[in-house]
Amino acid sequence: MEIKNVLYEKNKNFLEKKRSIRKNITKNIFFKRYYIYPDNLRIKNYQRRPIAIFNPGAVLEDKKLKIFPRLIFDYYNYTSSVGFFELNIENILNNIVKNEIDASVILYPEYLWEFLGSEDARVIKYNGEYLMLYTGKGYVDHNEKRRDVLAFSKLDHNLEILNKSFFKISNDKEIFYPPTMKDSAFLDIKGDIASILTRLEIDNTFLCWKGTADLKKMRVLPDSLEPIMAAESWETKVGWSTNAIKVGNNYLVGWHAVLKEDLSYKNGFAIVDEEGNLLGISDYLLYPEGMIENYGDRAFVIFGDGLIKYGDYIIWVGGISDYAIGIFVTTLKDVMENIRII
Repeated sequence: MEIKNVLYEKNKNFLEKKRSIRKNITKNIFFKRYYIYPDNLRIKNYQRRPIAIFNPGAVLEDKKLKIFPRLIFDYYNYTSSVGFFELNIENILNNIVKNEIDASVILYPEYLWEFLGSEDARVIKYNGEYLMLYTGKGYVDHNEKRRDVLAFSKLDHNLEILNKSFFKISNDKEIFYPPTMKDSAFLDIKGDIASILTRLEIDNTFLCWKGTADLKKMRVLPDSLEPIMAAESWETKVGWSTNAIKVGNNYLVGWHAVLKEDLSYKNGFAIVDEEGNLLGISDYLLYPEGMIENYGDRAFVIFGDGLIKYGDYIIWVGGISDYAIGIFVTTLKDVMENIRII
């Protein structure tokens, strides 16, 4: 059977058998919230000022919070890139954020598959290198249709790009490109094989999937893909929001959903094992509040992309309404108390 048909069948069967695992309940567990605006950044290697900085990935090294924001320099027909800057984590927790922050563009569109933008990075540090998953917005199959591809870049310790490509869903016989494949995170990595979480568009629906990726052949193995979470009846879609962080033998990861009633983005947490099996889930624990978080280029949004653990703190570094960055602080205890075992 063709890959497309296999995935359509898995998608269909999951939707037919799915049960509700979340409630339409919103609870704010983040007790500190800090903001970084476009005017705060000084781009050192590109002679323009960003008009939007949002949906950042994040990595913590010692006490340096390394942030990888999506950058936009134009409003009309804009093309996104990925930037970089770093802050001292203790300064953030003590409410000390500089008004001027040096930043740089580290990744920008170079290929047709990212012709329309390089967006929404999730970043981890592995074996001394930075592994970045991001959305490449462009064309792949003879330019017939615009697609969102799951792009992957490996960067060295100086943030120089070592390689850059995108994943196909393929075996030794065929290749399948879904309309969108994005919102993804690495879990367990052994050599060139990684377990991942991803979000596929299949038959006009958006489900959260788990799977296995070959980092050398740049393919996701179709037989490994299984849907594990769907939108609830009051939601239009769901997706994975952040990188995954190790908690005990399992992984903590953020997810998002878009609500039908007001098209707002709300976020929660999930626990998965090293293969991506869903073990626990929360209701909504992070959502936009007040004018600063709600009013932007796309209203009512907190989205992605960075999740870190610092001592007892869990820190979510995300975009606010497609124009600025929010840094949201809670504790691991508060997170775990709000996760139900499935």
